[in-house]
Amino acid sequence: MDKRKKVIVAMSGGVDSSVTAALLKEQGYEVAGLNMRLWKEDINPSHAPNDGWLAPDHAADVRRVAEALDIPLTVLDLREEFYRRIVEPFCQTYFSGETPNPCILCNQTLKFGLLLEKARELGGDFLATGHYARILQEDDRFVLAKGKNLHKDQSYFLFTLTQQQLSHVLFPLGEMDKESVRAHAARFQLPVAQKAESQDICFIPDGDYVSFLERQGLPEHPEGEIVHVNGQVLGQHLGTFRYTVGQRRGLGIAWPEPLYVLKIDASASKVIVGERVHLAVEEVTVKDTCWNIPVPQEPLRAKCRIRYRHREASALITPGPDGLAMIRFEEPQQGVTPGQAAVFFDGERILGGGWIQ
Repeated sequence: MDKRKKVIVAMSGGVDSSVTAALLKEQGYEVAGLNMRLWKEDINPSHAPNDGWLAPDHAADVRRVAEALDIPLTVLDLREEFYRRIVEPFCQTYFSGETPNPCILCNQTLKFGLLLEKARELGGDFLATGHYARILQEDDRFVLAKGKNLHKDQSYFLFTLTQQQLSHVLFPLGEMDKESVRAHAARFQLPVAQKAESQDICFIPDGDYVSFLERQGLPEHPEGEIVHVNGQVLGQHLGTFRYTVGQRRGLGIAWPEPLYVLKIDASASKVIVGERVHLAVEEVTVKDTCWNIPVPQEPLRAKCRIRYRHREASALITPGPDGLAMIRFEEPQQGVTPGQAAVFFDGERILGGGWIQ
């Protein structure tokens, strides 16, 4: 690849994106940084809190890294877009009885949507990020693949990327583990070399999504019944958004056997619970399917992951009309959660994925 090409690096102020920029510059690319501002407290002043628990502003760290690497930096204000495209759907999904995955949506609409468009406007041949994933080329197609370090692999969150997007994206950390990235950060003497890694949803850094939803404004009369799968009313709840499929703790119900959340019926304000055996699911439908291969015309066998840390399960994937697909597992799976993504793998290659209904 021509190292004289220009690469725009999505820089967050963290170690991964900082090392990404440093490595590309060392390899001879023309490098520039692009930082997204992702929150604006006064977009919805009646809902957006201002007491400091929101995602921290890493602008100072981004500037320090850009100065250390002597690369230009552009700050892109996406606060309104972030609230409208990520935060509001996050809340609406919970209130509708599903469990959202905002990181996938952010990758799809912001990082490899609006940010990639801006990178191209700035003259970039590529947008590079610090994701732990790889892009392979097979014949005339770009193939999204797992990162070499499976513990850090983030390909699950990137299944929506199109051929057009993949052709203009670089993942320099795809062959590395975190220890190697830290070592490079120290070698480049980056000011963020020892910075702690963020683990939570960026706009809920304390992980307390229930409090976040309460602050955004709750539906009118959210309370309802907790019902056993046999129809028996076992108790009351203060909002279906407080529960997710597979949840065991926090139900507050005395029962001979442990109970789990089996289903959430937000329209009826009911949480359906039952014993663990009832969690097993043999098949599930996904919508808005994205394919990293030509859309299959026949059923295909693949490994399927129904959440990020799920152990991949063998399944038969049958594509349907209007972006639907049916997944039939060889062995029943537990914790299949509407709103999460089901991603299809063939070894290290991503075949596609969709959103669980």
